[in-house]
Amino acid sequence: MIYDILDLGIQPIANGFLNEEDFINEPFYHLVATYNTETYHFSIKNSVEPADMFNSNYAYFSSNSKPMISHFKETSDILKLYNPTSILEIGSNDGCFIKNFETENSVCVEPSSNLSSITENLGYKTYTKFFGRSIVKELLDNHGKFDLIYSANCICHIPDIDEVFESISKLITNNGLFVFEDPSLLKMIQNNSYDQIYDEHPHIFSILFISKITEKYGLEVKRVESLSVHGGSNRIYVGKKDGIGIDESVKTNLDIEIENGLNDINSIRLFANRVEQSKKDLISILTNIKESGKRILSYGATSKSTTIFNYCGINSDLIDIISDNSETKIGKFSPGMHIPIKNRNDININEYEYIFLGAWNFKDFILNLERDWISNGGKIITHVPKVHII
Repeated sequence: MIYDILDLGIQPIANGFLNEEDFINEPFYHLVATYNTETYHFSIKNSVEPADMFNSNYAYFSSNSKPMISHFKETSDILKLYNPTSILEIGSNDGCFIKNFETENSVCVEPSSNLSSITENLGYKTYTKFFGRSIVKELLDNHGKFDLIYSANCICHIPDIDEVFESISKLITNNGLFVFEDPSLLKMIQNNSYDQIYDEHPHIFSILFISKITEKYGLEVKRVESLSVHGGSNRIYVGKKDGIGIDESVKTNLDIEIENGLNDINSIRLFANRVEQSKKDLISILTNIKESGKRILSYGATSKSTTIFNYCGINSDLIDIISDNSETKIGKFSPGMHIPIKNRNDININEYEYIFLGAWNFKDFILNLERDWISNGGKIITHVPKVHII
């Protein structure tokens, strides 16, 4: 049975940062999270058309994030230990990961044309298409099967998850690996980080769910690694059932998820209750600060903060401005709530008494960057794992 779990209200396209003249035509949808008690699938009820999110105006560039550049370099070093002779990256973005591999044996799939043109110009064969059944034959005809298929923060973006694993099963060699990284349902619930739920994330994965769906297509989970990126993710290694052996980490992670109730709808409902309380607490703390005459800057024009601001009704009455370093967002306004975005270099941080961590998953990086401001009395607000001032 599939149950509605959490209603996050009317939401805009999370990465749809826009100009003032675009306010009138801004698209919205109803964001409701659901849970399947048979498959343990946590997903959103009303999927947004992928082309409405991933197109020539897509605003997220992995290479704008120093922590992500380091992460992908470290990841590539790990995966090179498997000595892959052919590599496919699904959702290659601006090439932050694939550029660590030779162009001759690497292939990219990226639907956003402003990003796919970057990897194409770097010399990588790039398909400006959505990944799924429609591209499988073309990939096989042109490249054959792949020893390594990699995807970071992309598989959870694809609405038809059955189509993903059906396609993977056809594209991977017998001893090959499909390695993907996506936000962890366990970490989201532990952190109360409901801002992981937005249009680009029609699924939040547990190992329980991935173990079930891979089995349908002659695949199985071979290894699981817990990551800190994006506020808590899993790196999941999947291969054919007759391929390489299963690491102990799979059973360990399944046991931890069961211990934490990820197979129990009552635990999921308790998470939803905490989210509702978080909303009340965040509105209260921001309102009290503003009523005391203080100013608040939000750090990071993120998809995550889009969910928070629109769910909580937080606009420029509470958050004065958003800082970001991405050229595709600077000078624009946040989706839905229309808070102005400025380059951090053009902001006098000393004009603000508080920072709200819109990019809370980069907390340590931000705290180090603004250590002088903090030492002079600046305060940090976060909603993870509960609303509080650091």
